[in-house]
Amino acid sequence: MKAVVLAGGYATRMWPITKHRPKMFLPIGDSTVVDRIFDELETDDRIDEVYVSTNERFAPDFEAHLADSEFEKPQLSVEETSEEDDKFGVVGALAQLIDRENVDDDLLVIAGDNLISFDVADFLDYFESNDAPTIAAYDVGSREKAKSYGLVELEDDRVVDFQEKPENPNSTLVSIACYAFPAESLSLLPTYLEEGNNPDEPGWFVQWLQNREPTYAYTFEGAWFDIGTPESYLDAVAWHLDGESLVDDSATLEEATIGDNVHVMDDVTLENTSLDHAVIFSGATVRNADIRGSIIDEGTHLEDLDLAGALIGAHTTITNGSPQ
Repeated sequence: MKAVVLAGGYATRMWPITKHRPKMFLPIGDSTVVDRIFDELETDDRIDEVYVSTNERFAPDFEAHLADSEFEKPQLSVEETSEEDDKFGVVGALAQLIDRENVDDDLLVIAGDNLISFDVADFLDYFESNDAPTIAAYDVGSREKAKSYGLVELEDDRVVDFQEKPENPNSTLVSIACYAFPAESLSLLPTYLEEGNNPDEPGWFVQWLQNREPTYAYTFEGAWFDIGTPESYLDAVAWHLDGESLVDDSATLEEATIGDNVHVMDDVTLENTSLDHAVIFSGATVRNADIRGSIIDEGTHLEDLDLAGALIGAHTTITNGSPQ
């Protein structure tokens, strides 16, 4: 079978951190969001090719990233878009990729910003046991959160109703942008689009598909993070660190207090500074500061600040609360 890693989003809710880097490259411990996925796909012998579906703006970043990696399966398949307004929807992009790459096998589709606690191999085992369209589903535990996703209703493990982003969700079980489709089901994509159906989220296609053929859900417990906001990214880092901190050996710490769930990268300088639930990128300098729940990008210089819930872009200088 083939796999598609969806990596075409612009992550505007995380700007300026993601303005010039794909959010899939955000570090989770010593790895990145997307490399955790690549690693699982690389080791599964059922998958012989992995297509990384990204946009024209980020294509050079992915080319460089893959060239520097040891992964052999991933290859780029580039959407002809460079701005958020140009995008023609995930389903539309997926249909174009299938046509562009002549995909005629079963297909795993997974979002590149998904941080999941289950093994992809277990999901594929379940898919093969049913030989039918299969989605991964997770209980987000909040009806408010469920409004942002595809709501799944099950009888046993079979999907009997699917509602994309409902205004009034009647449960908290949602689809998490991990799908497996038999080749025969993929042949229905052109019909779906020609009928004028929503080309955006794959959930709309699943909603349409489950009324036409048996569709199943692989449910799991543990953790899942949809890394599209600063809060969800920091939550994912906290889950990985589990209350610990990760400080690169090259970082310089003088009178620095490192709290829970803190990641300090290489060549960072911290002086008289307290950190808690924060990510500090390479080459940043922070002096006389208290930083909580914040992301500080590379090459940044901060002094005499008290920050909570902040996003500071790369190579920014702020002293005593004044940008320079």
